[in-house]
Amino acid sequence: MSVAEATARARLATEEILASMESVPRGVVVDSPPGAGKSTLVVRAATELVRRGHRVMVIAQTNEQVDDLTDVLAGYLAGHDGDLRIGRLYSESHRIGRRVERHQSVVSAKSAGELLECQVVLSTAHKWATVTSDEQWAWAIVDEAYQMRSDLLLRVAGLFAKALFVGDPGQLDPFSVVEVDRWSGLSWDPTTSAVEVLLNHNDHVPVKRLPVSWRLPASAAPVVSEAFYPFNPFTAATSPQERRLEFGASALGDNSVDRALELAARSGWALYELPRAHKPRTDREAVRACAELAARLLERAARTISERSPDPLPVTPDRIAVGTAHRDQATAVRAALAERGAESVTVDTANRLQGREFDVTIVLHPLSGRRDATAFHLEAGRLCVLTSRHRHACVVVARKGIPDLLDAHPSVAPVHLNVPVKFPDGWEAQQAIMAHLERHRVAAP
Repeated sequence: MSVAEATARARLATEEILASMESVPRGVVVDSPPGAGKSTLVVRAATELVRRGHRVMVIAQTNEQVDDLTDVLAGYLAGHDGDLRIGRLYSESHRIGRRVERHQSVVSAKSAGELLECQVVLSTAHKWATVTSDEQWAWAIVDEAYQMRSDLLLRVAGLFAKALFVGDPGQLDPFSVVEVDRWSGLSWDPTTSAVEVLLNHNDHVPVKRLPVSWRLPASAAPVVSEAFYPFNPFTAATSPQERRLEFGASALGDNSVDRALELAARSGWALYELPRAHKPRTDREAVRACAELAARLLERAARTISERSPDPLPVTPDRIAVGTAHRDQATAVRAALAERGAESVTVDTANRLQGREFDVTIVLHPLSGRRDATAFHLEAGRLCVLTSRHRHACVVVARKGIPDLLDAHPSVAPVHLNVPVKFPDGWEAQQAIMAHLERHRVAAP
């Protein structure tokens, strides 16, 4: 598919979604694959609703997401409708970032009463839950709706008449630090996603889909789609010829790190496989491998060619990410990168990498070196996030033996009455990704 064809498909899907909002009684749900343009849809929808004479509240799940949306919306309106006022509602503990403050059209306030002149107001779900008003907003737009717990939706639902829910069904589910089995099977289970509860109680709410991913390259879109989106398939917006990853410096001899990077540059994927062993979570060799791969990308002056620019663009530290399952693993990788002088590379857990995009990602596989496969490590959403952040290439670092570990630990999640079976199954998704990576293996010494 060419960029022009993808653009046409995406535009048609967006126009259908915007048109359907005119007639729906309660709202619309939009399922989106990774990098399909959720932010663009939110901006277009907010602008269109304001043009129809509505005030719009925008709900996101974190302050980072809200600030990103505010920045994008203000930038878009600067070129289309400079008179529109945008409100950024925030809590006492949050500090508004420079990317929001630089827009003259944005008014920031700690109270919704100070933003009455704004046609669009953005804030987190937790902040909106503290707002009381005698008047309803005509529309709410809920971004990353699959990350929103249903109890938060209940707390804010009285503020608006209709809503557009936009989110990625393949990402991580809402997170809870308490045991949740007591609510399993209840129609109002507060720990399930806002979208799931919404659709369980409103079967007339239409579900639309965005058809292409602007982030994932042609080498990754079919792999991620088959493994994590079996009922919501999507395609890449670009062809294999439109994106390339290359190096400005040659490899120093024949070493496994350079071979893994070159394989990833050619095919979009590489499995950097360490010898089989059971290791603690912060496996020193695996951590060191992640740091070496990231550092070598910088040392070899990696650069990208894509539809974004006719000229090669350098892969700078902010365009590289190392993803882990646990915070202590991320801390260990940061320390290893600092030793290599590459501390500016982004390192974080899957939970915190959701919604972000990089040129190259390096993933420490959640099951690497483990003796067992727990529900946490088998969760499909975690691996989906880790393997769907890149525009050009993904290198997975893992110890040998993960397929054997999966065979020895089949999925044994408890079955609850009245709880639909979740697809895709994490065990099957892990097997699908490993089957693909087996064809792109580079053995570490």
